[in-house]
Amino acid sequence: MQKVVIYTAEYCPYCHLAKELLRTKGAMFEEIDVTGNTQLRSEMSARAGRSTVPQIWIGETHVGGCDDLHALDRNGKLDGLLTA
Repeated sequence: MQKVVIYTAEYCPYCHLAKELLRTKGAMFEEIDVTGNTQLRSEMSARAGRSTVPQIWIGETHVGGCDDLHALDRNGKLDGLLTA
């Protein structure tokens, strides 16, 4: 499995949905909680080019957010990305 990194905030329902999908796929992930941490949020924004959570990377590929992750799954591409 590829390394998965997900930036989250504890109050974010989309973060919870994204993590649940990753769990159902059996993917282990590193969660970086940016709640109340402006330095980590700035790091995430600089890395992703976006300021919303979640922001997800699978390996070196920036997937985007929750909707992007679910779209990959609907299109049958998520499993391949996770196991590449």
